Amino acid sequence: MSPDQLVGLLMLLVATAIFVYYTIWTFVLPFISEENIIQAFFLPREYAIKIPAFLLIVGVTLVGAFVSSVLIKSTQKKTKSKKQN
Repeated sequence: MSPDQLVGLLMLLVATAIFVYYTIWTFVLPFISEENIIQAFFLPREYAIKIPAFLLIVGVTLVGAFVSSVLIKSTQKKTKSKKQN
């Protein structure tokens, strides 16, 4: 396997593990009693909403910053080329 394929496989495995963990955390854990030992492996339920909401806000902010920087650089190139002509 090439290094790119290994990185892709690792990313796929991490994403699958996170998906399985979150699915169990949100859909299965509410039906298991609080005294069960499996409850110790998961964060409190309030974080099931807070963590994805935080990640969504950070992601949207980063995408917005990237798009803004691309648009600003594009505008600067256009004005620079117009001044030279």
